[in-house]
Amino acid sequence: MSTLKMRIGENLRRHPYIRRSVVVGGGVVLGVFLLMIFILNRQEPTRHETVVTPTNVRIIEAKALPFSLEARGNGVARPAESWQAVANVAGRVVERHPDLESGAFLSAGSFLLGLDPSRYELAVTEARSELATLEAERSQLGTEEAHIERLLELERERLALAEGELTRLNNLAERGAVSRSQLDEQHRATLAQRQAVASLESSLSIFPSQLELLAARHARAETHLAQTQRDLEDTQFFAPYDLRLESVQVELHQFASVGQILFQADNINAAEVEAHIPVSMMRRLVGGLSPADPTVEATLRQGPTDFSAIVAEVEMVGMPGALWTGYVTGIASGLDPITRTVRVIVRVKEPYRDARPPERPPLQRGVYTRVRLLVRSPQALLVVPASAVHAGSVFLVNDNDLLERRSVEVAFEQADLAVIGAGLQVGERVVVDDLSWAVPGLPLATLRDEKLESWMARRANGGLP
Repeated sequence: MSTLKMRIGENLRRHPYIRRSVVVGGGVVLGVFLLMIFILNRQEPTRHETVVTPTNVRIIEAKALPFSLEARGNGVARPAESWQAVANVAGRVVERHPDLESGAFLSAGSFLLGLDPSRYELAVTEARSELATLEAERSQLGTEEAHIERLLELERERLALAEGELTRLNNLAERGAVSRSQLDEQHRATLAQRQAVASLESSLSIFPSQLELLAARHARAETHLAQTQRDLEDTQFFAPYDLRLESVQVELHQFASVGQILFQADNINAAEVEAHIPVSMMRRLVGGLSPADPTVEATLRQGPTDFSAIVAEVEMVGMPGALWTGYVTGIASGLDPITRTVRVIVRVKEPYRDARPPERPPLQRGVYTRVRLLVRSPQALLVVPASAVHAGSVFLVNDNDLLERRSVEVAFEQADLAVIGAGLQVGERVVVDDLSWAVPGLPLATLRDEKLESWMARRANGGLP
């Protein structure tokens, strides 16, 4: 044995590769032995059921709500009526209201300014004298006509007697009872009487033309009197309505020529705003008035339209709380050439009421405003919060309380609400939380947000009763 070991050792020293093979072979045998031990002693793996926790989300129930279509725009306020006082007659300023200054408020009927009326008073007196003269001439002409009519009546009676006497003498002359000279004398007398009657009839026939000429002169004199009276009235200026003076260009004792601007004033009983509304918004608003043809062009083409259904609100920009309620009076012709917007005319009554400068200034000339127009939609609309729409889709909770993503068609957005045109049904549960990270099929635990639903109802109604 010792000799064998020695030989083996000697061979291993002489041949090192044999030594490495022995080591590798031993390692393989040991590995196989250990693997067999592990296989014989293996155990089945322990299995555990994984429980998925549902995600808590807030939801609302999709409803068709009464909806108020809204259009917004901006515009500059201006008086609904302005008065530029122009001198129709020339004259020196002899009277002037002590408060006739720029910015002053004056009530309707207040005397404002007076020009020298003396020359126009003389003209009125002259015109009245001319009328009195014509009245006297017409009276005299009437008297003369009546006198000639009476004379004509007498002369006709005398003519009848002369005609009778001539007839009698002709009968006697045929029997030789009167001389020829007597007959001729009566004949001459009868002709003279006929001439007298014809002369009176001729004189009487002239009276109608004379009366017509007198009537024409009388009408011309009345026109002259009316003109002079108007000129006299034009020497005084009274406030036609409650006004605020914009500017005054005339002073006391100054001579005012015809056509000169004396002062300018604004009516404080009403103001107007020409609001510039985008065409898309105006199209929706008009659709609430005329569902059959909801186009702005159709409204402009049809002419006057009843805008009484539109509620208008005017708010001063940069002044929260300075709000007025108005009404739409019409749409200006054509679009704005620069902004291509519809020009809607909104009128506000009593723009100076409740004015408390500087907290609440009046709605006066030049104020920049924001205008909001509202009209009730003919039918209820299906709406969801605009934040619940993600790239044209909404997240829903299906009947198994699992997350579902669905594409929807948004008709338009208004006041943080999205009006759904297609893809969503009434009664479906819409997720209002942001789940853009989630995948469809995610289990959900829902909580209905009734406060949000109430807010949506108020927002959709737009504040209308």
